[in-house]
Amino acid sequence: MQSDIARVLIDRAAIAKRVEELGRLITADIARDGGNGPAEITLVPILTGSIVFVADLVRHLPIMAQIRLISVSSYPGAATASKDAHIREDLDTLPRSLRGAHVLVIDDILDSGRTLRLVTDLIREKEPATLRTCVLLRKRRPEAMEFSVDYTGFDIPDEFVVGFGLDYNDYYRNLPDIVTLRPEAIRRGLAQDHAKPGGAA
Repeated sequence: MQSDIARVLIDRAAIAKRVEELGRLITADIARDGGNGPAEITLVPILTGSIVFVADLVRHLPIMAQIRLISVSSYPGAATASKDAHIREDLDTLPRSLRGAHVLVIDDILDSGRTLRLVTDLIREKEPATLRTCVLLRKRRPEAMEFSVDYTGFDIPDEFVVGFGLDYNDYYRNLPDIVTLRPEAIRRGLAQDHAKPGGAA
């Protein structure tokens, strides 16, 4: 797996430092939202890419917190570009109503805005008191830079990256750094995807 890495874009130490900073920013905002009452937040991680990020982030949120999962498919198989996003109802644990809740939607990467728009539109219908968004990575491309997010970990070049929860063909999520892949690793992933039953023609 290490031999598939082209270069490290963001190392684990920089990620850890920034996640801690995001935790402080989010905690301060939620404390203000709560007024004189106890601070409480409902986290909505978008599966599967955000799982490593949210696992680290939640440990820097010293406030009452619930986690409600939602899954959106937008990078099928060995795709390296976002496709049409759709919610997987079998992995949706959102309640019928979020009235009065302070909700934070968490995603791994913002590149087109389709996924966040889909999820935030759905949550907005559930009438939360506040709705904020947090992404670990935002690509420097027009669609992403123009999309309004409340908290961003890092702005990165418009390149395909893996690691720290981000995958290619369901691999590399366990890399502790954000990295790019060698062309031969991407070609190998495409070949594996084509070989799967029902894979791309």
